[in-house]
Amino acid sequence: MRRFLSSITRCVGAFALTTSLVLTGAGAPFPSVAEARERSNLPVVRDAEIETLIADYARPLLKAAGLSRSGIETVLVNSNDFNAFVLGRRIFVNTGAVAFTETPNQLIGIIAHEIGHLKGGHQQRLRDRLEGAKVMAIAATLLGAGVAIGGSVAGASGAAGAGAGIISGGGAAAQRSILNYMQGEESIADRSAISFLAKTGQSGRGLVETFQTLERGSIFSGSRGRNYLSSHPAPRDRVTAVEEAARRLTPYDRTDPPALAERHALARAKIAAYAGGMSDVRRLFVKDPRGIGALYGDAIATFLAGETASALRKMDGLIAARPNNPWFHEMRGEILLEAGRGKEAAASFAKAAKLDRSNSGLLKAEIGQALVVAGNGADMKQAIELIQAGLQSDPINTAAYRYLAMAYARLGDVGRAELATAEGHWNAGSLTDAKVFAARAQGKLQPGSPAWRRAQDILKVKSR
Repeated sequence: MRRFLSSITRCVGAFALTTSLVLTGAGAPFPSVAEARERSNLPVVRDAEIETLIADYARPLLKAAGLSRSGIETVLVNSNDFNAFVLGRRIFVNTGAVAFTETPNQLIGIIAHEIGHLKGGHQQRLRDRLEGAKVMAIAATLLGAGVAIGGSVAGASGAAGAGAGIISGGGAAAQRSILNYMQGEESIADRSAISFLAKTGQSGRGLVETFQTLERGSIFSGSRGRNYLSSHPAPRDRVTAVEEAARRLTPYDRTDPPALAERHALARAKIAAYAGGMSDVRRLFVKDPRGIGALYGDAIATFLAGETASALRKMDGLIAARPNNPWFHEMRGEILLEAGRGKEAAASFAKAAKLDRSNSGLLKAEIGQALVVAGNGADMKQAIELIQAGLQSDPINTAAYRYLAMAYARLGDVGRAELATAEGHWNAGSLTDAKVFAARAQGKLQPGSPAWRRAQDILKVKSR
């Protein structure tokens, strides 16, 4: 969970990110997560607890949309701003969206809306529109330049001004075309979201509440919901239409199951603790300061403040109250790992992995990583097996490659240590560094061996 400490930052609005990726490669395949992160500095954050929660929210909606077998992934973005967006076959959700939504149903409604975009193929259609808009803008620019040049030759300053107006007007016309198109697609995604919620027996109230809150925030306070509204326009008539459909088609007054509401509160508590410490936790849970969410946030904030013994006591109290919660055991392992108690941390991570029904690769790798920190040479082979098992199901866990390299180095296997470092860079999107370490690995590995060929695969790639 220390991966949150890479910084909770205010990132660029997701629409700006999405547009830049679409515009710079309209004819190219959609990028991988690593490539998207490399191109845009997208701060992807890895946390098994929150990833599992969002995946659980999305799963029934994807099934309702007929996309359950389409390999669509959910990705957590480390940003305080409220936002969610789709890119390729992935749904990106900001940590700010989790913290902003007070109930599971509110975030589920937003995810349903994004799945509506995926179902409708809106991203590819937007690419096509953008290509058309570029043609319009280029034509208008050439026409304007022609008028300006002609006016200049004739000595008519007014004609030059007219040319500038045509250039500006052509771009504005293209922009209006795109915005009008996007607003239409938003309405389609709204209707799709209500349909998916109805099919899964969930209320549409959360989507309505979120739109209403974002709209009020954008009008009166300039709140962080502004970024979502920049790419998801929500005028009053749109909110009214969504509410009417939600009341008519979904079980509007149905509430979230208590267990799910608790999981949502725990995810919000974790984000608040890492984003702003104890003060943010207290503000978030001002109405329920002794609830389990507030206590979880308090324990994490205590840990981050460097009070290890106190944090462990608080986590032990939470485990006593919820002994089958895998994420409490994982957090206990994080605290122990930070304290240098690797062997005990490995035991906590192992308990978490045993209780985890999502079969998270992150948790599997964490057991091995803790054994590496413990430093017992006799445990290194087991550590390697555990980390590799985690990477088998989650190959973009870049932190795990660093620990894998450390484990190989402690066994004196420098070639495989270099290869693990190369593969870590590769999955982080750093091709140059990956090639450097792959070349170093090949010099120490048996030519033609499976490890040597993996290094060769990296070296053969000319571009991402």
